[in-house]
Amino acid sequence: MIQFEQIGEIRKYRLARSILGRGLYFTACYWIDGLVVDTGCAHTLDELVSALDGLPINGIVNTHGHEDHIAANAALQAKYGVKALAHPLTLPVLLAPREKQPLQLYRRIMWGYPAPSMGSALGNKVETEHHRFEVIYTPGHSPDHICLYEPEKGWIFTGDAYIGGKDRALRQDYDIWQIIKSLKKIAQLNPSLLFPGSGSVRKHPREEILEKIEYLEEMGNRILTLHREGVGDRQISGRFFGREMPIAYFTMGHFSGKNLVRSYTVNRVGIN
Repeated sequence: MIQFEQIGEIRKYRLARSILGRGLYFTACYWIDGLVVDTGCAHTLDELVSALDGLPINGIVNTHGHEDHIAANAALQAKYGVKALAHPLTLPVLLAPREKQPLQLYRRIMWGYPAPSMGSALGNKVETEHHRFEVIYTPGHSPDHICLYEPEKGWIFTGDAYIGGKDRALRQDYDIWQIIKSLKKIAQLNPSLLFPGSGSVRKHPREEILEKIEYLEEMGNRILTLHREGVGDRQISGRFFGREMPIAYFTMGHFSGKNLVRSYTVNRVGIN
């Protein structure tokens, strides 16, 4: 399933595997001035390559190495002969995704394994014919995560560094304290438009990011208070978030409220 929207100079493609006419979980690809930012999952690569047909493609940037952001790299490289640029930690995943990033069953169902692709390490900037993007290191969602920021326009492409809403669950391998630090870094840029990995473009991003930071820090303080009193992670999760959401069972516990609590307590560094 693919959905298209033109936002000024930027072409947005929302992508998801479709089952019974419904998208399972949307991710986004953006095209701007010949640059493709993220390339979706294996189940949607043919649709994306077809949708980009006729556009100039001069390069790819992957915000991080998760399977729903890199899967059309190989097909676009074969068609256009372009480089894929990413954080150095992403490059081994691009080259050998099955070996370097084994997927749980739910990830194979929703996104599938990407084909191997070639990547080169990002520098501090990415230039297109009309734009110059700053590369902002934003770990937390993953250790290799970056954002692209165009200071003249105020655009920021955030991949999964910013996800809206009030989190009640987290994946096992996320680091909530790094997520908060990265959100603060993004907020300081005061972007005018935020293009996230979900495809839900934010027109007033700073306010929403600050609200998210406030929520996460307040929740962290409350969780750490109970943790210091000897309350267990599962009990803390039940007190603040109630019963686990269905996604916890679908992912066999890989994405859960307990993991959100654990990220606060295990990765504890305090609130800055």
